[in-house]
Amino acid sequence: MVIEKTLEATEVLKDEIIKGIQEKKGLDITCLNLAKINSTVCDYFVVCHGTSNTHVNAIAESIEDQVSKQIGIKPSRKEGFANAEWILLDYLDVVVHIFQQHVREYYNLEDLWADAPAVNVKE
Repeated sequence: MVIEKTLEATEVLKDEIIKGIQEKKGLDITCLNLAKINSTVCDYFVVCHGTSNTHVNAIAESIEDQVSKQIGIKPSRKEGFANAEWILLDYLDVVVHIFQQHVREYYNLEDLWADAPAVNVKE
């Protein structure tokens, strides 16, 4: 299923990313809506964390599989797989940040982007 770039398509992408995170039991999933903030590069940040390098890698791979199978796209950029403390998957309209807990607490993206409405996803 290929979807044209629209607000609806962005929402579908975000939802499929969340399903990929939930498939591997990603923790504390938060969506930051950046769409109405000036000078942002995307519409959403989706943030979560895992319990180890292996868990963080598994979450990232699950997201890639879910989005590829359901929407037919791959991230335009991905970083952090080597040490798996902070993996970034850039889907242009939605950027995914998968942390290990201590790294998430250190960078605290939710506070850094406090102007963005945040929604915690039920696990």
